[in-house]
Amino acid sequence: MCRSIKTLRPPVTPEVTDDDIKAAALQYVRKVSGFRAPAAHNREVFDHAVAAVTAATRELLDGLQVRGSSAPAHPDALTIRPEPAQAGDRSETVRARSTY
Repeated sequence: MCRSIKTLRPPVTPEVTDDDIKAAALQYVRKVSGFRAPAAHNREVFDHAVAAVTAATRELLDGLQVRGSSAPAHPDALTIRPEPAQAGDRSETVRARSTY
């Protein structure tokens, strides 16, 4: 699809800047809209779409948790995950595995 959009999540890209995220959002909106640069009468909606995709991408990247890392990519990110079982309480884990 958008071949010029690079993977922005860590550890593939350890230092992601706001410019990287905005560039990816711009490429996405260009691809979806079919316009490299919008006409004057479409400029406002085009810019709004770029801003919305930029915000959604930042939220996504901030909330992703890299395997082997104990914290999300951004410390203030919201993550929705079930509470882990207490140490030594494996009853749920054993039951879940025995159904396969």
